[in-house]
Amino acid sequence: MTSPAFNHSHPLSPLGWNDSFAAELPEGSMPARVARVDRGAADVLAADGQHHITFGSRVRKAAADDPVALPCVGDWVALTLLAEGRYELEAVLPRRTAFVRGGVGRTSRAGLSGDGQGQVLAANVDIVFVAEPSMHAGDLADLGRIERLVALAWESGGQPVVLVTKSDLCEHELDGLVADVAAAVPGVDVHAVSAHDGDGVALLRTYLDGSRTAVVLGPSGAGKSTLVNTLAGHDVMDTALVRAGDGRGRHTTVHRELIPLPGGGLIIDTPGIRRVGLYEMTDGVDLVFADIEELAGQCRFVDCGHRGEPGCAVLAALEGEELTERRLASWRKLQREADWMASRTDARLRKAQQDKWKTIHKEMRRSGRNRP
Repeated sequence: MTSPAFNHSHPLSPLGWNDSFAAELPEGSMPARVARVDRGAADVLAADGQHHITFGSRVRKAAADDPVALPCVGDWVALTLLAEGRYELEAVLPRRTAFVRGGVGRTSRAGLSGDGQGQVLAANVDIVFVAEPSMHAGDLADLGRIERLVALAWESGGQPVVLVTKSDLCEHELDGLVADVAAAVPGVDVHAVSAHDGDGVALLRTYLDGSRTAVVLGPSGAGKSTLVNTLAGHDVMDTALVRAGDGRGRHTTVHRELIPLPGGGLIIDTPGIRRVGLYEMTDGVDLVFADIEELAGQCRFVDCGHRGEPGCAVLAALEGEELTERRLASWRKLQREADWMASRTDARLRKAQQDKWKTIHKEMRRSGRNRP
């Protein structure tokens, strides 16, 4: 991935500030990077130190109209100095990348959640570390969850990297597990790591050369915070044991936070993700299932549904055991969800446009009545 041009003389260049962001900064404002967000305010890192900043009215209005516009960890923002001497968050600068999950609204349909809205988990991220524990509640890594998170990672614009964490707990089955994970996410780097033993940690540092930013995503109990603490060289995030029975973390990370690392680069730790809906997919799912997409292109019929049609290359691969039932079912599920979310998003945009025109027409009618 090619990084934008950096102004290495700028005090914020170690945090990722570059010429592209500088070009978007409103005149008279000061740049800062969001380290943490909490109920209408944010902790930001600026050239003169860390500040706790409230959101300006324009930012609040934009976020009310669309939750994706809400400032999030990793955002570059513009600060304005108010007359009383405090700063206010005036604007969010355009994002280079954004990891957005859908399904943050109410459940709308069995098996598919959300109302077309999304939530940005991290912005301006170069690397998306998808952390999946080698053993979780007594079971091996969840390949379906990995496929889902990697699809979102591709869609974000960042580079996905899968980490099979707690590799020290799965010594005898580890090689086979890593091979299975690699087969589930073609073209993606897969590494076995153990923060406990330090295995693979040095390799992860190579992804964060210079001022690159990574986010760590995965379920509770994946060892994300322990891994972040290991990379930071000291405890910057609280950690806890995993509960027996369900494998979930207990009193683990409850907020997202941007952490500059002593050796260079930055990392964002996140709470455990229990539900991750797809959001406005273009080719994220296709990239995860590139092998099936290639097979589908070899089917006799262009509109093949892969349900029993003659000359179906996908079903032929399934019968020849080149493709598993699990992977085919996962592909169909994510495609169906992506299509449904796209239809919900289209419906939301249509409604917003209709509401806009209703308001315009109402104002026109009112103006007409008020004419002398």
